[in-house]
Amino acid sequence: MKAITSTKNDQIKQLKKLHQRKARETAQQYLLEGFHLIEEAAQAGVVLGDIFVTPRGEQEWREWLSERDYTLVNEPVMKELSTLPTPQGMIAVAPMLTASVPDELTGAWLLLDRIQDPGNLGTMIRTADAAGFTGVVLGTGTVDLYNGKVLRALQGSQYHVTIAQGDLLEWIDRFKQAVVPVYGTELNPEAKSYREVTPSRDFALIMGNEGQGTAATLLQQTTQNLFIPMKGQAESLNVAVAAGILMFQLAQ
Repeated sequence: MKAITSTKNDQIKQLKKLHQRKARETAQQYLLEGFHLIEEAAQAGVVLGDIFVTPRGEQEWREWLSERDYTLVNEPVMKELSTLPTPQGMIAVAPMLTASVPDELTGAWLLLDRIQDPGNLGTMIRTADAAGFTGVVLGTGTVDLYNGKVLRALQGSQYHVTIAQGDLLEWIDRFKQAVVPVYGTELNPEAKSYREVTPSRDFALIMGNEGQGTAATLLQQTTQNLFIPMKGQAESLNVAVAAGILMFQLAQ
C-alpha cells in the first residue's frame, strides 16, 4: 500500500487535470468517485486504475479493499481529486467506455439531441437501463458523459447499456435501413399522442434539447413524431420526465 500526503504530489496534479473534458479525452480516462460507483464498475468487469482512499474510507470498506491495491491519501489530497463539497472517501481512475455497437440494430434505443443538463443526461440513461433499453446514442452537442454530475446521476447504468456517440442523422438512417421505426418528440398538430403508438421490441426514440427541443432536421427524418397529452396548465415537462414516460410506454 502506498501513501500520498501532499497536494503538490505530481501524480495528484496530473490526475486533477481529469476534471477537464479535454484532458479526459486525451488520457481516455476519468475519475470515478464514491464506493458505490466504483463497486459497480468493478462488478461490470472494468479494469480500474489507481484507487485512492482516505483513512475513514479504508476503515469503512476494509473488506473490499483487502483484495486490491490502493493508495492511502489524507483528506486534503482527496479534496484535490474530488469535485464534491464533501468528498466520499474513495476515488478511482477508470478507462473510458468502448461502445460495442452491433451491426444489426435491434431492441430499444434512446437518441439524445444536444442535452445540456448533466442531471438530465444521467437520469435518462439510468431510466433507459431500467426500462430495458439496448442502447443510448449521444448526439453532437450533448454534455460530456464523464462529467462528475452525469456519473453521479447514472449510478452505474453506463455499464449496463451500450452508449455510443455520433451524428444522429446518420443513426436515424441506419435505423430506417433496418426497418426500425424512429420516433421524435415535438408539440405540433401533426404529432401523435404516445398512447396511440403500439409498443414494440425494436424502435428508436429521440429526445431533444431542454430549451429548443429536437432539431427540425431530425424531426423531418423520423417515422412518426409524438407528444404527451397534459391535463394541467404546465407548458411542458422536464425532458428526463418526458423521456421516462415515453420509454416505459413504448417498450412495455
